[in-house]
Amino acid sequence: MTLRVRTLGRVDYAPTFAAMQAFTISRTPATEDEIWLCEHPPVFTQGLAGKPEHLLTDIGIPVVQIDRGGQITYHGPGQVVAYLLIDLKRRPYKVREMVQHIEQAVIDLLARYDVCARRRAGAPGVYVDDAKIAALGLRVKNSCSYHGVSLNVAMDLTPYAAINPCGYPGMAVTQLRDLCGEGDTVMVGAQFAAQLVTQLDLPLS
Repeated sequence: MTLRVRTLGRVDYAPTFAAMQAFTISRTPATEDEIWLCEHPPVFTQGLAGKPEHLLTDIGIPVVQIDRGGQITYHGPGQVVAYLLIDLKRRPYKVREMVQHIEQAVIDLLARYDVCARRRAGAPGVYVDDAKIAALGLRVKNSCSYHGVSLNVAMDLTPYAAINPCGYPGMAVTQLRDLCGEGDTVMVGAQFAAQLVTQLDLPLS
């Protein structure tokens, strides 16, 4: 079964979340897997285990309660988001292995820009030194995944100061533009999708 990559551009978060849920509920064994690439207007998303105290101050950005794991994170313009709508029954890996493949796709992408990135034990995502550059959260329903991974490329990072990112007080965040000068989200998004396809062994349609 092949995969389709869809480039959505800048889209509001709530209807995109609803579309992911609808896609997952309605898919059949014949439904192609998909990766959705997009950016969002400023929004905080709060996972199932999210604690309200991790929103430190109200700065006028909406908070959307969602059904992935994890705590609060920020999405905004200049961030590449990849939603992974994958039927895991077709794949030779479990959810934890899928997370590792996604993280490796980020690490390999950043290596193309001579940025050395790594995992961090007990804290899903990808880090450069001690600063988080990519956040990851999935939901699996009937063996099918949705939600995905966000990569900071060329953002206004100020809103992160209003939260404990992913529930970690004082966690630093960074982005590709500050590390190597690259700020083209369209180009980075295309490269990111290619790395995900390779790491997850997803044949393109």
